[in-house]
Amino acid sequence: MKHIVALQNLVTPWSDGLEPSDAELDTIEQEMPLILARVDLLDAQIMTLDRTPSEVDERRIRRARNRVLAAQRDLANRTASSTGSGDAA
Repeated sequence: MKHIVALQNLVTPWSDGLEPSDAELDTIEQEMPLILARVDLLDAQIMTLDRTPSEVDERRIRRARNRVLAAQRDLANRTASSTGSGDAA
């Protein structure tokens, strides 16, 4: 009987560092308002998949889109101010 074995190394070798680093956790924490806003938008869109959106649904989606845009703006402003790329007058 011929045995078949893997002749190659693992594609993703096991590492002790599988936990996210502190920097990665900080980044996730900073992006959490944007993540939650996108989840709200997705929820509003999912609610209208099987029916014609009513005026209330359209308003809910529009408000969720505005929250996503505001969260993106806030995150971009925070990122720009923390890197010091803003011009001082």
